[in-house]
Amino acid sequence: MPTVTIQDVKRIATRTFVAIAMVVIVLGALLTWAWQTRPEIADTGLHPPVDDVSEAATVTVTWLGVTTLLFDDGETQILIDGFISRPSLFNVLLGIPVSSDAPMINFVLNEYRVQRLAAIIPVHSHYDHAMDVGAIANRSSASIIGSETTANIARGAAVPEDQIVVVSDATPYTFGDFTVTLIPSVHAPIGSRGSVPLPGTVDQPLATPARITAWRVGSAYSIVVAHPQGTTVVQGSAGYVAGALDHIKADVVMLGVGLLESLGRDYAEGYWQALVTGTGATRIFPVHFDDYTQPFGEILLMPALLDNFVNTATWLQEFRDTWDRDAQLYLPVFGQPLTLYPEESPDA
Repeated sequence: MPTVTIQDVKRIATRTFVAIAMVVIVLGALLTWAWQTRPEIADTGLHPPVDDVSEAATVTVTWLGVTTLLFDDGETQILIDGFISRPSLFNVLLGIPVSSDAPMINFVLNEYRVQRLAAIIPVHSHYDHAMDVGAIANRSSASIIGSETTANIARGAAVPEDQIVVVSDATPYTFGDFTVTLIPSVHAPIGSRGSVPLPGTVDQPLATPARITAWRVGSAYSIVVAHPQGTTVVQGSAGYVAGALDHIKADVVMLGVGLLESLGRDYAEGYWQALVTGTGATRIFPVHFDDYTQPFGEILLMPALLDNFVNTATWLQEFRDTWDRDAQLYLPVFGQPLTLYPEESPDA
């Protein structure tokens, strides 16, 4: 039987280490390549509307990435979601605790003239929707409206209790000429085996820094933002409850499409019919198609490895042509106010 020397053991260990290192390097290179392989927004075939926002008494919405939307009628502002801080992919993957980026929030509120904010309303309570609601509320007198989970996120940021409203029974809330109603919905089943990612609730005030997994979905809502000039439905996640919006008539739908491609064309068609065909909306803006691990203001599509928005956009155009030929399908532009209810809409 051959004798194994210390030199033999060292040689084997060295070769094993080198082999493992090579595998790690190759896998890292492949993952980096896959993460950087993204479809281009120009390839979606969608374009922004041609808007004139100088008209008096015009209701506008400004898309600030993901599903953060600033509604403004010149007197009152409503903010759907509150996600400005944008933890990096590195922080997300390694579970590094994060907190709101105060300087960036200050900059954004000033840059976009968020000076008349009456309400902050997350569509649900994942970090990419509700992370900064408390920090924004503390810089205003705005009410935070949402589930008990959203309330505990706000409490963790020391928001005064009289600024926190826990919703119940689809109660309408009035702010100036806006009336906002939260209709119970569901998050898209984009997790493993049709599950919802980060399910559950936040049952105590959420102190930060915290890992992004600390923000749980809580309750999800379809948010109806009504105004004398028109009605918009915001669906932040591509989940829906069949028939839940049958009594709602809308002019505009802000249609959350994050990872919708992964659910398949049949699901996507049912989603379109529930949100667009069912409400009669004639102006549709996809949202939540951007990579929210990028810094605030840098709009890139998600890596094709995760979600190909070009394919989703093709489906949406086919659904429009099949079910709602009078509907116009537009792409929002980051940071640019859009007229929600123009007297005459240009062709899509």
